[in-house]
Amino acid sequence: MPAKAIALIVTVDTKEAEARFLQDFITSHGWQAPVLDVSTRHPHSFPAAYPREEICRRGGVECKDLGTLRRDAMIATMGRGAAAVLQELYERGELAGVLGIGGNQGTAIAALAMRALPIGLPKVIVSTVASGNVRPYIEYKDIIMMFSVADLLGGPNTVSRTILSNAAGAVMGMAFYGRPLQTGERPVIAVTALGNTDPAVTAARGHLVELGYEVIAFHASGACGSAMEELIEAGVINGVLDLTPHELIGEVHGDDIYTPLRPRLEAAGRRGIPQVLSLGGLDYFCFGPPESIPPRFRGRPTHYHNPYNTNVRATAAELARVGEVMATKLNASRGPVAVLVPLKGWSENGRAGGPLHDPEADAALVAALEANLAPRIKLMKIEAHINDPVFATSAAAVMHQLMEVS
Repeated sequence: MPAKAIALIVTVDTKEAEARFLQDFITSHGWQAPVLDVSTRHPHSFPAAYPREEICRRGGVECKDLGTLRRDAMIATMGRGAAAVLQELYERGELAGVLGIGGNQGTAIAALAMRALPIGLPKVIVSTVASGNVRPYIEYKDIIMMFSVADLLGGPNTVSRTILSNAAGAVMGMAFYGRPLQTGERPVIAVTALGNTDPAVTAARGHLVELGYEVIAFHASGACGSAMEELIEAGVINGVLDLTPHELIGEVHGDDIYTPLRPRLEAAGRRGIPQVLSLGGLDYFCFGPPESIPPRFRGRPTHYHNPYNTNVRATAAELARVGEVMATKLNASRGPVAVLVPLKGWSENGRAGGPLHDPEADAALVAALEANLAPRIKLMKIEAHINDPVFATSAAAVMHQLMEVS
């Protein structure tokens, strides 16, 4: 029998009427709707399937002591507790989806809890803050944020009744019609991409598909690369063609808007699956609009990608440190690893004549790899730009070779 529960994460002390409305609406369509009460303030008599005392205890704090914590610690406690409940329901095969509602506090708790669940399980949050910056809440999970339009206060009304029922319908629809995350018959290779390396990624992907692989691209935007690392840990991915590890420069130096949300270049090594890496996008930092560039990066060679994205050249010293960190991570790998260095540039804007062309700075990273990589890791220098066809062909061939011998 398939999972039947659409779990509800609600601060019942302030949103009891909304909790009752959603529970009635969902159960009227044949689903169970257990409420996880993540209240932190006022007493109430709503019979939640998981009362706040239990949620709090599962978060590592007795409910009587919750009020002694600082506000952020209170939120974290309830998020951990709700996550523990959701994970238990999921592991028992009873959880079909999750719906959370809230303002800033309720959104934070619901997001903390949902991020503990695997990619693929339906997750929706109706939130008063969904029209702002939601990255801190979502991180790299497949959480849908729906703007509440009106405040969630005083019970369902002409506006919120529609929003809440639409959200519940979305979760039920995904749970009923959606497909669980399951691999097919072909081995799966992950490849990382940015616009600056798109020709290389597209060509390499085509070669690998012809060789019989399923190839999944992950944009090196901090979130996608982090999601890729989780999917590697989960066993969904069999090999990694990390052509664009741009996020590593943010992981090492900070500031970059694409700084990853979990460490990069580690999951594949722990699992021992084949890795082929290149240096795509490591030649620059990504920032938002020009006025957002931190002072210490101003005055460097800069590419104005669009009004909301600006690329600033990395220095030799910064890249040398990136090379050292990359080598340390790869040396810890349990499986086969190869590093391919395109000697004529690592991004479209890093070509000769491009605004970010600086072969001397690039050479500092390569020298750090040569000095620190373990002898068992193959370092291949290719007299080409990363987006030249010969490089994509070489990368795909090396990836295929490592997959065959692993």
